[in-house]
Amino acid sequence: MPSTLQYEQLNEIANQFKTPVYVYHAERIREQYEKLLTAFQGADTRFFYAAKALTNINILKYILSIGCNVDCSSINEVILAIQAGFVPKNILYTSNNISFEEIEEAKNLGVHINIDSISNLRKFGKSFSHSYPVGVRIRPNIMAGGNLKISTGHVDSKFGVPLEEIEEVMRVVKETGLFIRTLHIHTGSEIKDVEVFAKGIEVLFDVVQYFPELEVIDLGGGFKVPYMPDEKGTDIELLAKKVKNEFDWYEKKFNRHLQVWFEPGKFLVSEAGYFITRVNVIKKAGNILFAGVDSGLNHLIRPMFYGAYHEIENISNPAGEKKSYNVVGNICETDTFAENRLLPEIREGDYLVFRNAGAYGFEMASNYNSRFKPPEVLVKEGRANLIRKRDELDDLLRNQMEGI
Repeated sequence: MPSTLQYEQLNEIANQFKTPVYVYHAERIREQYEKLLTAFQGADTRFFYAAKALTNINILKYILSIGCNVDCSSINEVILAIQAGFVPKNILYTSNNISFEEIEEAKNLGVHINIDSISNLRKFGKSFSHSYPVGVRIRPNIMAGGNLKISTGHVDSKFGVPLEEIEEVMRVVKETGLFIRTLHIHTGSEIKDVEVFAKGIEVLFDVVQYFPELEVIDLGGGFKVPYMPDEKGTDIELLAKKVKNEFDWYEKKFNRHLQVWFEPGKFLVSEAGYFITRVNVIKKAGNILFAGVDSGLNHLIRPMFYGAYHEIENISNPAGEKKSYNVVGNICETDTFAENRLLPEIREGDYLVFRNAGAYGFEMASNYNSRFKPPEVLVKEGRANLIRKRDELDDLLRNQMEGI
């Protein structure tokens, strides 16, 4: 059974560190990584944790300690990864629509680079020619993921070089001597259907022939994580079998070996995360019973931004009579976490925990309404460790200049 934190410990953390508070379970992160290693043990595969899911440097250090590589979406994430102890050869930098100066900085740091535009590919080729291998991110024109906001490979997406412009990529290679070592795609998030990954492999296999120096196929991330009760995630074992079969077939047919890279983010940290809030008020409006908590879209924006579902549990009164609630925040916006959610009776002062809060929770948090960002706690070997303190007023004023 997967590791989970029990109500007793979550209540203790809420009492000790106050609410709202993010809590992460180290052992669950390790279990998720080991699940990948076990499933893909028969394939030549490398995994790069997508740091954008959760960049606390203590999490990065833990990811390093379990042997995983790291994928970065900005130069600052690259620098954080280096500060956490990652060596450049284990850092992948994949960004989009960024300045060439940022790509140059990544090159100077010596990390793996994926480039997502013809313009920057040409600039890179003119500057470095064959001396520094790079990857090119292809937009495969595949619709995947739960909705348009988390689908990144479809025909109208801003991400990557359109598949139909592959001949232009080849012209850049010919003109500049560019060394293309990696072909990269990322079709989206919440991909449950293994066949979506298979379709991506098929797309890339069709263009591999144009890149004689190619060594790596990067299939990105996007593994489905179960959020609702009884929901199923991506069948990792089936995916691993599919990947191995496809790449074994390709190697046998064309006598050419290609390594496979993946960039799991949510898969590693989502289920390891808990967000604990305290109920400020209970109030009724018509037939609706509101449970208003001491947080809002400033701390957990996924339900409002993506329509994401998070399981909510009343850890103060788990045996209470079930009632229907709208769980809402304290921000001066419509920040509804859940509507018509059947929960054990909620009383003012109760603690509610949001599950699957490890990915894109704190990472997308803000100081909107001049509210403080919450603390982060890492539970490792049963011990709760504060890895980020709660904001104070000075944090809101930092970098503001006096008078004009």
